[in-house]
This record gives sequence, C-alpha cells and structure tokens, in this order.
Amino acid sequence: MNILITGTTGYIAKRLIPKLLEDNHTLFCCVRDLSRIPENLKDKKQITFLKVDFLEIENFKLPKNIDVAYYLIHSMSSSSKHFVELEKSCALNFKSLLEPTDCKQVIYLSGIVNDNSLSKHLQSRLQVEHILQSDVYALTTFRLVLLLEVEVPLSKLLEISLKNCR
Repeated sequence: MNILITGTTGYIAKRLIPKLLEDNHTLFCCVRDLSRIPENLKDKKQITFLKVDFLEIENFKLPKNIDVAYYLIHSMSSSSKHFVELEKSCALNFKSLLEPTDCKQVIYLSGIVNDNSLSKHLQSRLQVEHILQSDVYALTTFRLVLLLEVEVPLSKLLEISLKNCR
C-alpha cells in the first residue's frame, strides 16, 4: 500500500513508520526541512521524502498514487497567538492537496473532545477533524491521549486501523 505520512519528524510518526516499513508499505513522508529527516530513515528504499510546508503549498502536488494518509500535523506550540489559524490552514491545504489523489482513507489523531468547554488546543483539534472530512475519502479519527500508550502502543492502534482500511 502507498501511504502518506505527515508529521514525519514527530513523536507518533517516528514510532509508526518502522511498523509500516516492516509490513512492506511504500511511504511518502512529508517534511518541511530535508535536513531533519531521522537518520534511521534516510536510506530506506521504501520511503520517498517530500519537502512540503502545509502552510505554503503553492506549486506543490502530492503523488497521485496514495492509498492512505496519516494526518499527524499538530501545532505543539501554544506560544503562537495564531496556532488555531495555523492548524486550520494546514488542514485546509492538506485536504486540497490530497483530494485530487487516489487516497481512500485519512487517519487523524486528535484529542479527547467530549466536553462543551474545550481548551483552545482541543477546540482546534476538533476544528481540524471537521475540515478533514471529505466526500472523496473516508476519515478515521482517533480521539486519544498519549497516556493510552501505557496499555496499548499507539503505533499498534494506528497499524491496526491501516489493516482495517484494506
């Protein structure tokens, strides 16, 4: 399967990518800065690295032959007054790039949003979920926290979700 990974240098992707490689998937890994590619991934023949900043997508196209995409972009910086707008822009740009591809499934990792009085951070995660919904592909949203990893490794949950996409 051809899988697009965003947030390649982040915590989740660093754990997910090796599992996907073990299953012999072909990966398109998005990075803003090619010099930040993790050393253990640089020479993997199954990976094509795509230099893209989802805030600035002018003249960029994703490969057409994507089957599944993992949306792992999250602004972890609460110092920016505009992180809600930044996350919204990233999600809109991602969606506009992905919809013309062959992608049938997007997997999004969100936070727990089961309260009426959400923090700005969780409101933003919910907004991104709504933006990512599409008539072109199916969206699977995991609403979890990293503490769950004590019981079940998150990379295993994401791997299971991929198997259910087939």
